[in-house]
Amino acid sequence: MRSITFATGNPKKAEEVRRILKPYGIEVDVAKVHKIEIQDENIERIAAFSARILSRRICKPLIVEDTGLFIDALKGFPGSYSAYVYRTIGLTGVLKLMEGIDDRDAVFRCVVAYCEPGGKPIVFKGEVRGRIAYEIRGDAGWGYDPIFEPEGYGKTYAELGVYKDEVSHRAEAFREFARWYIRSKNIV
Repeated sequence: MRSITFATGNPKKAEEVRRILKPYGIEVDVAKVHKIEIQDENIERIAAFSARILSRRICKPLIVEDTGLFIDALKGFPGSYSAYVYRTIGLTGVLKLMEGIDDRDAVFRCVVAYCEPGGKPIVFKGEVRGRIAYEIRGDAGWGYDPIFEPEGYGKTYAELGVYKDEVSHRAEAFREFARWYIRSKNIV
C-alpha cells in the first residue's frame, strides 16, 4: 500500500479522505500543520499556494484540500470563505440568509492540490450541484452536510451517511487525484 501525506487539522475530513482513498490502495498520513491560506476568490489558487508552501516546510510530497459552497442566489457566497462563514454564523446563519429565497441552487466544489518540495502544484477538482435545504437535516457528516442536498437524492449529505463518500464533491476530487497518483507513481 502506498501512502500520501494530507495536511489538515480536521480529523473528520481526514477520516473521510481515508475512506475515499482506501479502495485505491492509498494510505493517508495526516500532517497536523497550520495551513497558510491566502485570501482569494479562487479555491484552486488557495489550495495550490498552501500545498507549495507546506511541501517545502515539511520537506515531503503532500496533498492539501480546499472546499467551497457556492450558493447561486447569494452570487456564489460563501464560496472561498465557507470555513469562515461556518465558524462565524454557522448553518443557522446561512439558512437565515436564505429566508424568503426560492432559488436554493448551489454547487459544492472541492480542490485537491498535490505538491512535491520545490515543485509546482497539480490540482484536481470535484463539483456537485444541488440545493440548500430549508432546515438542518441528518446527523451524519459535518460542516455544511446537514443543509446541502446533492441533485437527484432528495436527502442532505448528512442524511446519506457514508454513502456521501460515493457521491460527494470531495470524493470526485480525491478519486481524480488517486487515479493520477497511481499512474504517475507506477503503483500496482
